[in-house]
Amino acid sequence: MKILIVDDEVNIRDSLSQFFQVFQIESDKAENGLAAQRMIGECDYDGMVVDLKMPGMDGLTLIRWIREEGYDMPVIMVSAHGDITDAVDALKGGAADYIVKPFNPQELVEKLTKMVEANHVRRLVEKEIPMENSSFIGKSESMIEIKKMISLCAKTKSNVLITGESGTGKGVVAKEIHQQSFGDQGPFLSINIGGVPANLIENELFGHEKGAYTGATSSKAGLFESANGGTLFLDELGDLPLELQVKLLTVINDREVQRLGDTKKRPIDVRIIAATNKNLEDMVRNGSFREDLYFRLNVLRIQIPPLRERKEDIPLLAAGILISLRNKNMDLGIAGFSPDALEKLKEGEYYGNVRELENVIERAVLFADDTLVRADDIKLQESVISPNSQAKGHVSMETTHKKIEVKSLKEVERETIVESLHRWGGNKSQAAKELGISRRTILNKIGEYNITEFKNSNK
Repeated sequence: MKILIVDDEVNIRDSLSQFFQVFQIESDKAENGLAAQRMIGECDYDGMVVDLKMPGMDGLTLIRWIREEGYDMPVIMVSAHGDITDAVDALKGGAADYIVKPFNPQELVEKLTKMVEANHVRRLVEKEIPMENSSFIGKSESMIEIKKMISLCAKTKSNVLITGESGTGKGVVAKEIHQQSFGDQGPFLSINIGGVPANLIENELFGHEKGAYTGATSSKAGLFESANGGTLFLDELGDLPLELQVKLLTVINDREVQRLGDTKKRPIDVRIIAATNKNLEDMVRNGSFREDLYFRLNVLRIQIPPLRERKEDIPLLAAGILISLRNKNMDLGIAGFSPDALEKLKEGEYYGNVRELENVIERAVLFADDTLVRADDIKLQESVISPNSQAKGHVSMETTHKKIEVKSLKEVERETIVESLHRWGGNKSQAAKELGISRRTILNKIGEYNITEFKNSNK
């Protein structure tokens, strides 16, 4: 790690440089912003410590120049003046943090180290990981093993069974197996069995001939035919009705499919990947899932661990999710996460897994009021999904610790209005527009709910 110290006081520069050496941190020293500009152009720095008041070019001007030129190293602003306005200006200008002299050098080193690590994580995600697969990001041992299994699955055409809780990224893993197996040469089609009415699943999978039933005015190929030469992903396999499990087994065994209302069978060459959040072994034992179909599909098995068992992946996932939001024009100028924000994200249990983490981060991005998401922007809500309900495939109205607190509609309405007003800096017209109500209505609600902090505002 290499740090640039920018301060017009030589004793500050020298003492910081000596302290950094104790922690094996390299450092260069610049006496003002102009000298720092020259040195930044000559050397890559992992982070910077910048004094606020300096002759020639002050710290705020330097930080703005750094961001305008596209340098993304974290910068800590230091000042002998504890003026809140200076702190706000520094953070808005692109500083990652603001500390007041005299400060604890140990605390400075800890802040810098965490910020540099967080920045390296973000760079790693941007350079090495496909952003559309943010659920598949991770450097934990379990994710490394999953990536090895994906490579193994890609070398064969054997059927694959992916298991894991909802939101762990089973669909992402299925697409990655297909991509490594076929590239762009074969189709990847999918069906969420749990999301299709039972009476329509058969038609979706196997297709029909004209006149097969009332309303069948033309022939239609099913997903098995359409996926020929590629992959068919059967999501939520545990929801497949028993009578259709027999037909699916026949298709797998014979490698032929018969449309509804047709007498002939059509050969298919389809690789099947199935996924479920249910315990198929228990379903086999209680007779709700066919044992022969289970063994046909469970040739290669990938078990995705829940996010709460691999929290070391959360910083990488958070960076990937933020970049995905940025690609959707939802980042609102957010450059990354402060170290304390990443630590707070690790505190969540995430029984909704990566999907829940995505929701937490999207909410935090909307509430962040400077260039970094900070700990105060992150609201970790108690999950409505328990680990037991994940295994059984249903949602429980209890969390693992206590009953969910049910709020009245008025409480929810008041909180929503307050959040919107905060988001728009007290601008009642903008908040009303966001909420889909008139300015008069929001004024009435402010009075009704006695929202005092915005009652006398003229915005």
